[in-house]
Amino acid sequence: MTDSRFLFIGLGNPGHDYHLTRHNIGFFFIDYFVGVNGWRVDTLKMQGMFCQGRAYGAQVFCLKPQTFMNRSGACVRSFVDYFKVPLEHILVLHDDIDLNAGRIKVVSKGGAGGHNGIRSIAQHLGTQNFARMKIGIGRPIDSAIGLGQPVDQFVLSKMTDAELLLFHQREALVGEAMALFVQEGIGACMNKINGR
Repeated sequence: MTDSRFLFIGLGNPGHDYHLTRHNIGFFFIDYFVGVNGWRVDTLKMQGMFCQGRAYGAQVFCLKPQTFMNRSGACVRSFVDYFKVPLEHILVLHDDIDLNAGRIKVVSKGGAGGHNGIRSIAQHLGTQNFARMKIGIGRPIDSAIGLGQPVDQFVLSKMTDAELLLFHQREALVGEAMALFVQEGIGACMNKINGR
């Protein structure tokens, strides 16, 4: 796969108010990945902050759409078209409330599962056939006096110190998954990452 182009997309909302919220876990892991590679996501183009570099024998782009979550697809479509990235070389990193906090699950395609960022990307690309890395954030915990926090408030709330520690502990696994995706493809990535 030498000299191929790959695109890692982290989903989140722009701005300081959303920094380190659960819904921004895609941004969190993109920042980790670019930091490990000595890059910086500091270029604004087509409504997204991005960087590019060489990794694993390929040209790798990292993108953080700045359109707000529900409109991520407009940025992604423009970026994919401009840089001519094959759909099979796209990996979207996003939060998933249906997975326990810290669980990482890679899938090759599928529906949006209620995630508006994924729905927007599928609509703009005209297909659901793109890989995703689902990063579990869990659901709000029910309190002794009734139901827990509403889901929309929960995902837009800041992560606790315990959650941040957990996600920092998952950085190596996420980095391994991203390397496998480029070097061996989505099938090997799913086989070696899911369930760990």
